[in-house]
Amino acid sequence: MTDLRIRYKNSILGILWSFLEPLSMLAVLYFIFNFVFPSKIPHYPLYLLLGIIMWNFFTRSTSFGMQSIQARKGIVVTIFFPKITLPVAAVITSTLMTCFELLIFGFFMVLFQFVPPITILLFPIFLFFVFLINVGIALPLSIASIKYKDIGYIWQVITYAGFFLTPVIYNLDVFPNQVGEILLINPMAQIINMSHDAVIYGISPHAQDLAYTALISVTIFFAGLAIFAKNEKNISDEL
Repeated sequence: MTDLRIRYKNSILGILWSFLEPLSMLAVLYFIFNFVFPSKIPHYPLYLLLGIIMWNFFTRSTSFGMQSIQARKGIVVTIFFPKITLPVAAVITSTLMTCFELLIFGFFMVLFQFVPPITILLFPIFLFFVFLINVGIALPLSIASIKYKDIGYIWQVITYAGFFLTPVIYNLDVFPNQVGEILLINPMAQIINMSHDAVIYGISPHAQDLAYTALISVTIFFAGLAIFAKNEKNISDEL
């Protein structure tokens, strides 16, 4: 919570930005895909908002984690402590913000008189997968951003492209089966697709999809830990 308070220090609206960010994006995209290019996806407002929240969870966590060590350069070079706590704390901060956003999602379910299916109970599993991926990517990014200052811009481009390659504003039915299968190699696409199915349409994930996502998430997590552990001793010198 300390990291969250620091992030919104001197902000007039403070933590309300956690609510306003997904709402503003939802409003713009909903207008476009409801009036300009009407979408035929059932329960589209909820579909869209859930996708935005899940994608924001990923992009915000990795961005916060990437900047976490640089932002506390003065502390890092003067005080000895496990540096891994900084990117992990940044991801936890993003997780708390995502919880606030999910409250908005719950409000919209009530507003649209939507009764969630029993499969919504699987949703925490998907959130946990994203958390593992976020930590696994944030850790090496926090190291790389110290050595290469352009990493932030590169990552911004990657996440921007990833948004349109992930079923946030569309579903995979718009593509031929082979294209959809290629897109689902991306674990975030797989997770968001399973989240839509479980939370909105009452469809349980296939066992092989769940196993694949679990394996990839855990692999990314431990790979990130290994990369960070290998480079942690050089952080203070490189800062």
